[in-house]
Amino acid sequence: MAEKVIGIDLGTTNSCVAIVEDGTPVVIPNRGGYKTTPSMVAMAENGKRLVGHIAKRQAITNAENTVYAAKRLIGRKWGSAAVRSSIETMPYRIVEGPHHDVRIMLRDQVFSIPELSAYILQEMKILTEEYLGEEVEKVVITVPAYFNDGQRQATKDAGLVAGLDVIRIINEPTAAALAYGFGRNIERKVAVFDLGGGTFDVSILEIGNSVFEVIATAGDTFLGGEDFDRRIIDWLVFDFQKEHNIDLRKDKMALQRLKDVAEKAKCELSSVKETEINLPFIISTGRNEALHVQTKLTREKLEELCDDLVERTLGICTQALQDAELDKSELEDVILVGGMTRMPRVQQAVANFFGFEPCKGVHPDEVVALGAAIQGTALTDNSCDVLLLDVTPHSLGIMIVGGYFHKLIEQNSTVPTSESHTFTTVKDFQTSVKILVLQGESDRAEENELLGEFILTGLRRAAKGEVEVDVAFAISADGIVSVTAKDLETGLEQSITVTATSGLTDDELRDMIDANQDHMVDVRSDKEFDKAEHEAQTLLRDIEKMFPDVEQIISGSDFGQDAVTKARTVCDKARAAIESKNLPQLLECIEALGRTSNMFRGVVSKTR
Repeated sequence: MAEKVIGIDLGTTNSCVAIVEDGTPVVIPNRGGYKTTPSMVAMAENGKRLVGHIAKRQAITNAENTVYAAKRLIGRKWGSAAVRSSIETMPYRIVEGPHHDVRIMLRDQVFSIPELSAYILQEMKILTEEYLGEEVEKVVITVPAYFNDGQRQATKDAGLVAGLDVIRIINEPTAAALAYGFGRNIERKVAVFDLGGGTFDVSILEIGNSVFEVIATAGDTFLGGEDFDRRIIDWLVFDFQKEHNIDLRKDKMALQRLKDVAEKAKCELSSVKETEINLPFIISTGRNEALHVQTKLTREKLEELCDDLVERTLGICTQALQDAELDKSELEDVILVGGMTRMPRVQQAVANFFGFEPCKGVHPDEVVALGAAIQGTALTDNSCDVLLLDVTPHSLGIMIVGGYFHKLIEQNSTVPTSESHTFTTVKDFQTSVKILVLQGESDRAEENELLGEFILTGLRRAAKGEVEVDVAFAISADGIVSVTAKDLETGLEQSITVTATSGLTDDELRDMIDANQDHMVDVRSDKEFDKAEHEAQTLLRDIEKMFPDVEQIISGSDFGQDAVTKARTVCDKARAAIESKNLPQLLECIEALGRTSNMFRGVVSKTR
């Protein structure tokens, strides 16, 4: 029997976990019965880590120490436009890490983004283990199709810190297509329109005979529901500032309340034409005068505020179709994925763009996790005949003379693949070449992402252009890039396997893994104690109910008095163990309580 592999959609707003049971992919609900869990992490005043719904519930009163939308920052470099935008708009404190990476300060502690993401993944792992009654390790995690290698590696690191074995990272639109076509005998070309909380992707696929082949993908890793929320917040802030000359964005709690009400209003306007926004006592003027936000937002106004965001998604769709060399008329279905596709304006825009109504037969919040679980099964179970052929979302190449970028593997190439090109030396008597491995689409090397570098030495001294060096790129199905440079005359070669960095050193990663393992021990211990406490309290209630009858029946004998005294002592010890959270002592008491309960029941039953 194949080992269970879970599929996790690590979302910007919400996360979801699924498995395949008896050939059917199913989403695992959390403790509240919800199929998705907020991707939020908070640090309470007592230092306790809060994840999911419990973090969301206290976000307004603890805004500065509650992280949401961390996915928009994962794998990004300090100083990028996305990071600058987040610093300006997020209530929590974003700081520069030691490796030019992004970190977040909660209370007096600094956390890396993979570390915070690991806490969410760990919550998904715990939910699955509680559901299955066994430990799970293997996982397939989804990422936006347009994530670069650094962002993918950061996601892998998050899985590692969470105690998971990440057997594959796959693209979210591809996962959605897997769930859409799984178990269906269909042959068609489809587009997946994936507009989530923080990112947008569109992928064009060909599905047939259980083969899912991605033809092209395009996207924007900083375009999603967060931006729609921001438009509502800015609209509210502008009107309030115009009336009261106060910028609400400077107050952390007010900003979080605005975020909360903006998200709710946006969701409500998918089913109604108008909604009221009421935020009493949003801020005080300091003169014993409390100010309020009270207004109405119509669907028409929301569409006006966000129309350019919707148009951006359509521009990306155009690019994907061009890359796929397909016309809209050649597509037979469009699959809507992500919570933002519930917005009527988005659905209308997609229908108008592609010329037909999009498919609504998949659940936009669950389909990605289901697809990840299917892929996990396909990788570990030989009886599953699903074959996935994905593409590399960004071009790979090297820097050449003049600071230009020479592409060897083009964007949207099916992986695994390899390409090579022969270069010549550019200087007289040049004995070495430095190979800079880059990822991106710009013709200028400096504008692309540096993945790694190495030096090929020992070249023959000769005039420029005489020595030929063959550079070969290969990318595996796992997205692992290897590069080889070979002197064609001597056969001398040098190679590297490119491992993108998430901004964490090996030592930092090990420390995080160790700390999280300790936390998991504490979590499991807490759960074991909660279970024991529940059992003990049930026994205590039963015994307490029987005490009056038992005392009346056996109080006339020395044995009876002794039994009652011992029973009361056992109950007192159990309560003391619960109070002190002493698990070993409580487990001993449970055995004694069980014996006492059985004895009491025997005494009572004999008199009836």
